[in-house]
Amino acid sequence: MLWAVILLPAGLAILIKAADLLVDGAVNIAEKFHISPLIIGLTIVAMGTSAPEVAASIAAAVGNAGDIAIGNVYGSNIANLALVGGICAIIRPIRIGKAIVRREIPALFVVSLLLWPVLFDMQLSHSDAVILLVIFIGLMGLVVHAARKQIKTGVADASRSEILAEVETHAMNKPVYVSTVFVVLGLIGLAVGAKLTLVAAIFIGEAAGLSEAVIGITIIAMGTSLPELTTCVVAAVKGHDDLSIGNLIGSNIFNTLLVVSAAGLIRPFSINSRLAGTDYWVMIGVTGLFVAIAVVTRNIKRLSGILLTATYIAYMTYVFVFTRGT
Repeated sequence: MLWAVILLPAGLAILIKAADLLVDGAVNIAEKFHISPLIIGLTIVAMGTSAPEVAASIAAAVGNAGDIAIGNVYGSNIANLALVGGICAIIRPIRIGKAIVRREIPALFVVSLLLWPVLFDMQLSHSDAVILLVIFIGLMGLVVHAARKQIKTGVADASRSEILAEVETHAMNKPVYVSTVFVVLGLIGLAVGAKLTLVAAIFIGEAAGLSEAVIGITIIAMGTSLPELTTCVVAAVKGHDDLSIGNLIGSNIFNTLLVVSAAGLIRPFSINSRLAGTDYWVMIGVTGLFVAIAVVTRNIKRLSGILLTATYIAYMTYVFVFTRGT
């Protein structure tokens, strides 16, 4: 148990640092090949905060722990919107731009609903994973197309400026071979960190009488959501509202499409009935609450932040007190 308690935070720390190395190296390589910083920000940097979830869920799929893989996605999505979004709004109310309300918010809700026809039979097959991956690639294609159009027309807005600033924080101005080493170390670190996190979390969770689904929803999901929490809190403090809200929405879309598809492509698996029922609809309910607040008010105020945070605490209480072993 002592080793598990030590290895869990160590594994999470390795995951987060490895994701940073991967993004730093990939951004620098992309810039060397003269790829637009805006496109880099919308793809490479945006995927960086979801890298720990991808690694953890792939490790779970490899270990035939499908409940942990999907539980990690559900738990991370709920934590992002309710816990991270709530805390950020409490720190500083978040303004939501018209473009985000028009495009990203509807996309978030539609993508969340896509998991129902895929998982209602409690199976994730290769074909299910391929469908989700194709949708993800298509969505990224639309994002890149929109970014290129924006570049050609010379349109500049607050969100674009914030994305470019975020890319600058990862740019290293180092030789390509150094950046390649960073990418390789990042990938190795993600694999090692995911394995350590998974083994330690399962040991601690089982000792506490938690099911694999609950381990994924709680221990692993909260750990892999730390990059989103850090990024969004910093953005909220600095007043970068579009970056903060965009990171939350983008991370959930990536989790739902990329993380689930990556895990399913590695190894098809079955899931607990609770993940095809109650917990899925809790995720949809939290997403719907977040979307409703965003669309109606276009400003997530402190009171809404308290409501979102309280919703997360209530869900965690329900999970630990009433369903910990199922």
